[in-house]
Amino acid sequence: MADSLATRVAALAAADPNGLAYASEDEELTWAEYHERSGAFAGGLVARGYERGDKVAVQLPDGPGVHTAFLGCEKAGVTVVGIGRRAGRREVDHLVARTGARELVTELAAVAPGVPPDANRWLHDDDVFLLNSTSGTTGLPKVVVHDQARWFAFHELAVDGGDLTPGDVCMSVVPAPFGFGIWTSHVTPTLLGAPCVVMGRFDADTAIELIERYRVTVLSAVTTQFLMLLESPAFRPEAFASLRVMFTGGEAVPERRAAEFEDRTGALVIQFYGSNETGALSRTTVRDDRQHRLRTAGKVIDSMQVRLFGAGQPGCKGPLLSRGYYDDPAGNAELYTDDGWMLMGDIVRIDDDGYLTVVGRASDFIIRGGKNVSAAQVEHEVGTHPAVALVSAVAAPDELFGERVAVYVVLRPSAGSLALDDLTAYLAERGVSKELWPEHLVIVADLPRASGGKIAKGELREDAKRRFA
Repeated sequence: MADSLATRVAALAAADPNGLAYASEDEELTWAEYHERSGAFAGGLVARGYERGDKVAVQLPDGPGVHTAFLGCEKAGVTVVGIGRRAGRREVDHLVARTGARELVTELAAVAPGVPPDANRWLHDDDVFLLNSTSGTTGLPKVVVHDQARWFAFHELAVDGGDLTPGDVCMSVVPAPFGFGIWTSHVTPTLLGAPCVVMGRFDADTAIELIERYRVTVLSAVTTQFLMLLESPAFRPEAFASLRVMFTGGEAVPERRAAEFEDRTGALVIQFYGSNETGALSRTTVRDDRQHRLRTAGKVIDSMQVRLFGAGQPGCKGPLLSRGYYDDPAGNAELYTDDGWMLMGDIVRIDDDGYLTVVGRASDFIIRGGKNVSAAQVEHEVGTHPAVALVSAVAAPDELFGERVAVYVVLRPSAGSLALDDLTAYLAERGVSKELWPEHLVIVADLPRASGGKIAKGELREDAKRRFA
């Protein structure tokens, strides 16, 4: 394997100059063009006085341009501060100041092309190439430190789990600066030498058209996105004829809807369970049966040495880990145990065969009358209702019980309406425990998203405080 993405792209540009590297709604980029443009961007940074080890913040749409900028920074020996397109000014200002980035690049053309620097200046796989943020669902995000070596190790697991080959056509609609987006759009396609279809802005109808146009075989999308594909009026099974596998995750994967995706597209749904910080602790593969693929987060990854703390909070040590939070002793004190195990914020269980199931988030419980109610379990049960397209469960304030269960629901276009009584009657008929029944139902046109594309639960919690105070 190459010792950096830059050396891999240089090799591809020499061996297959006209091969497709990236495609989007309105642009195609060959390996030769990718190599040339990223080199020119690197030269522009050097001409502006950037030294090896400096930092530059990049906030660009998720098209080919953001990958050109990321690779150009690598060739200049500069660390990228990756900022999601959805990030607001307060978050951007925080990340730029927190990391000491010299400037914020919001347009590729803002850095005039320069003479490509010598390869001796390029970063290597053990150098810090990226600082990115947590999803920012509540408060200001923390900054996570990445080298390429961890994502190269992750890539090997992805190739094995999805039976990936250079003949695949990848498509990633996940925001590029975040963990899921980094490996699915910036790392794995390049290491494979396979083309990758990306989108400057996700739109379900356009995504379906691109899947069909480029005969995509491997799709990567967060849960919300693949549900939007299923709900799109443009959905046609024949558009997905080439698709054989979809990597998903980032949020709880609803079993019923994942099964629907498999049935309607013919592709297998697989996932990694982990985080921007940990990489992955477990995974499903194309070799798992449907029950394990869709009802669990997969088998624990041996090299990550996963162990459970307390009530079932997983911790790990292994090659997929980030380097923790940037210059943040307090944050790292929460992220690591005293003896160096990196923690997830979830509560999980692991069965005798090594398959991991997420029970809920350690910080995502609704405490009703002293009883912890898992928001993830509520979302799973409500999500089985045929009228429900998307759901998010949060705590609603209550004088008597402290908190009650509130769900925000996006209805399927054919649903018409849904009343709380009808929903609870449906759950009762399913035999769902009463503690998981919603006590407030809010119908919305869409759910708010955080920078990483996940549902912004912080916004929903604030709305619930106002709405039900």
